[in-house]
Amino acid sequence: MSNPIDPYAAELPPAQRDGRLGVGVISAGRVGAVLGAALRNAGHQLVGVHAVSEASRDRAESLLPEAPVLEIPEILRRAELVLLAVPDDALPPLVSGLAEAGHCQPGQLIIHTSGRYGVGVLTPAEQAGAITLAIHPAMTFTGMSVDLDRLSACAFGVTADETVLPVAQALAVEMGGEPVVIAEEDRGLYHAALAHASNHLNILSAQASQLLTGIGVDQPERVLGPLMRASLDNALASGESALTGPVARGDIGTVQRHLELLADPQLPADLRAAYSAMARAATQRALDRGLISEDTAAALLDVLP
Repeated sequence: MSNPIDPYAAELPPAQRDGRLGVGVISAGRVGAVLGAALRNAGHQLVGVHAVSEASRDRAESLLPEAPVLEIPEILRRAELVLLAVPDDALPPLVSGLAEAGHCQPGQLIIHTSGRYGVGVLTPAEQAGAITLAIHPAMTFTGMSVDLDRLSACAFGVTADETVLPVAQALAVEMGGEPVVIAEEDRGLYHAALAHASNHLNILSAQASQLLTGIGVDQPERVLGPLMRASLDNALASGESALTGPVARGDIGTVQRHLELLADPQLPADLRAAYSAMARAATQRALDRGLISEDTAAALLDVLP
């Protein structure tokens, strides 16, 4: 594959114009270690990684064995591309502190991987002359090498100034993903959508597994796996028209019976609350799609707390 950064070389300082960059990773969490390895596999050189916890050091040793473990200021001194893969709440003070201390270099690429933020959070670094990009992989990470293969099916939400947006897109492609441009003002909703889809699916799976385990099903994943995979595939392909189940059929008695059983004080309270909230949402969606009548929707909402 031709070098995707070359067409935009005029926007980069001379040290970066061959497209091969010295990369520093801050820090070696699940995301940072994997993306650092992906950049290394694309031909870039790892010049340093920040890893404090034992788990981070283990990931660095496993995925980034050639990268020396360094303090953050030294990484910024050495790197042409700095990957900030820190928790969302830690990002603003980190960027401000680095800029105020004079560690950000003119022409240096500084990238964060947060879904929540666009490039506005990197303004202190930009004011110091850095080129700022937001590149967020829309994937859940294990922090193991298996994630590198998964990047090939991964979208990256990219946000950057129009003049350097092609650089962000090119880097996403180099890491194996597909860039999807997200406007600065839309980053919050973008991240909310991903968190709702991924994190809440995890909770739904855990709650359903808990119910099955409670009635003696030893391997609930064998029961839920085929159902949930088929449901997800159908939902992604057909949207709300793929909705099935008692709400879509208008089976009010079935929904009411579910709620009665889930009210058992021996079950976690969050389980009934989650069922009710999702059933109410499903009722409105089913009504909007014409799957149920207004009378049926009203009757369902009457039994849902």
